[in-house]
Amino acid sequence: MVEIKVAYEGELHCSAVHGPSGNTLVTDAPVDNNGRGEAFSPTDLVATSLGACMCTVIGIVARRKEIDVEGMNVTVRKFMSEDTPRRISRLELDLDMPLSAGHPDRAVLESAARGCPVHHSIHPDIEVVMNWRWLGD
Repeated sequence: MVEIKVAYEGELHCSAVHGPSGNTLVTDAPVDNNGRGEAFSPTDLVATSLGACMCTVIGIVARRKEIDVEGMNVTVRKFMSEDTPRRISRLELDLDMPLSAGHPDRAVLESAARGCPVHHSIHPDIEVVMNWRWLGD
């Protein structure tokens, strides 16, 4: 169990403190939803969590298999629904891998990303598209 404390600071800003580490992050409502867009929105954090979780799980598998994935990058694009209720409708990820497309563990690494806890936690109505780009030799 991890405890995170969130405080509403007014003007649609919140701050969150991660109990185990004491690290803090702030959020703001996006411009298209009455905010100033001065920080990650709560739904931005969902998109960020998905990209970070995929990187982390790929990193765990890569470390176990002694595969160097340093330089891996993930870009996440978040699309909001145009109908109500307001929600994330699509998350599109570009996963840039510093390995060749023919790497013998490619399928294992791709499976690791699809198996990350955040991916399993996302509602099935949210479309998740993963675009793999194998950039090695």
